[in-house]
Amino acid sequence: MKEKLQGILQAAKEQLAAAADPRALDEARVRYLGKKGELTALLKGMKDIAAEERPAVGQLINDVRSEIETAIEKQRAAIEQAALAHKLAAETIDVTLPGETLPIGKKHPLNIVLDELKEIFLGLGFSIAEGPEVELDHYNFEALNIPKDHPARDTQDTFYISDNVVLRTQTSPMQVRTMEKKKPPIRIIAPGRVYRSDAVDATHSPLFHQIEGLVVDKGIRMSDLKGILELFAKKLYGEDTVVRFRPHHFPFTEPSAEMDIQCYRCHGAGCPLCKGEGWIEILGCGMVHPKVLEMSGIDPEEYSGYAFGIGLERTVMGRFKIDDIRLFYENDVRFLEQF
Repeated sequence: MKEKLQGILQAAKEQLAAAADPRALDEARVRYLGKKGELTALLKGMKDIAAEERPAVGQLINDVRSEIETAIEKQRAAIEQAALAHKLAAETIDVTLPGETLPIGKKHPLNIVLDELKEIFLGLGFSIAEGPEVELDHYNFEALNIPKDHPARDTQDTFYISDNVVLRTQTSPMQVRTMEKKKPPIRIIAPGRVYRSDAVDATHSPLFHQIEGLVVDKGIRMSDLKGILELFAKKLYGEDTVVRFRPHHFPFTEPSAEMDIQCYRCHGAGCPLCKGEGWIEILGCGMVHPKVLEMSGIDPEEYSGYAFGIGLERTVMGRFKIDDIRLFYENDVRFLEQF
């Protein structure tokens, strides 16, 4: 029995030493120590050995098992070390080679100018208000003095979700939402995306951005509105910026006006960008209509206010001398990386 055990031990050590990977190592383990292994078979045959010899034979078998288990662990460690050495050799990095430059993202030009606008108006004492892009008809139209039969609804080209829910056509609903929650004095801007069913061209898009402004207090006049907007234009475009105000009509302001800046391409001479007019409209404005104040719970006899809506895209076009609004949405890196 002793010679047989020595033979099993020697054969096991040779097979284990030759095992070059975990699979071969496991095959050797199963051959000798598995449920049907050679050493396990000897243990099962102990019942055929004389009782007085069993302790000595059992001890020999256990000693051989212990040596085989030690050899298995030793070979497993050697295999793991060899695998690690191979992996390190295969993945060697030459630290003297120059690294790959990863592109770093930048602010979109719309966000650059929007942040500038926020800083300008925050410096003038305004706060920032935000509201839903999917808006109730009441806030988008009716509370702004635009009832269902008003012709202004036809010119807005609205995206309707249902009879009473729309994609907001302007950020003006924030006027009403703010006045309902807060009493004067009020001084806010409300930036955000708005939607209109416009045909896409160099200066129009069905999705664009607007910054609504609202000031309500005692003694607010049209001259206050004009002064704040001229100051805004000069801070954004430079002290030599030329602006003009044209009489206009908005249902929610009275009197109303549109403010233009002189075309930054032709400087007033007329070109395709400004459609030969020499001016580019950037915002609409006016004194808040007394009816809008009243519907929002503010006494128009005691308070007055002004409102304005700035088109962010056209403002950015003037800021960076861009002549096509579509460039903002085409995701052309050659355009975006300039900023």
